[in-house]
Amino acid sequence: MSDESQRGQSRARHVAIIMDGNGRWAKMRHLPRVIGHQRGVEAVRKLVRS
Repeated sequence: MSDESQRGQSRARHVAIIMDGNGRWAKMRHLPRVIGHQRGVEAVRKLVRS
């Protein structure tokens, strides 16, 4: 959204990220679950930094 379209609109003060499915993602790729969890952490870090 542009700054003009956001005027007068409230923004979320909190956002929840539900870390679900990382273990299944790894299992489908024949990887250890911990790799799935690590990839999930990397994805959240990338999201938060953007």
